[in-house]
Amino acid sequence: MDRIYTAEATATGARTGEVASSDGRLAAQLSRPAELGGDGGPGTNPEQLFAAGYAACFQSAMRFALKDLGLTPKALEDSSVTCQVHFLRGEPGDFGLAVDLSARLPQLDEETARKVLEKTHTICPYSRATAGNVEVGLHVVPPTSAD
Repeated sequence: MDRIYTAEATATGARTGEVASSDGRLAAQLSRPAELGGDGGPGTNPEQLFAAGYAACFQSAMRFALKDLGLTPKALEDSSVTCQVHFLRGEPGDFGLAVDLSARLPQLDEETARKVLEKTHTICPYSRATAGNVEVGLHVVPPTSAD
């Protein structure tokens, strides 16, 4: 594969420091969540940043899944993807992550939405990067009366 874009960010101060991208577009303070023994301060954390990136990448990758399934871009109207990143702890020094991706696809029935999620999971760069290393759950969010 050819490299077409490179993102660069630097962290200082570990989980209670800061992160910044080399182009100046991202700068965030970090705080350790209380659940991880921190003070639960106002900053973000690596898991939130990963969740935001994965959700955005996955929703973007859905457009390629549509083509493979013979669907039009209209299928993604009013859609959203929510990503939960779970920090896991096993034996002392044994840490990991698990992910749940929940997609709201009000233009599609549940079976078709599930097919879109499964196909997207084979395309999305985050899904491919975590394959075999991170357990990822795919969930279709049922439509609401507002949809």
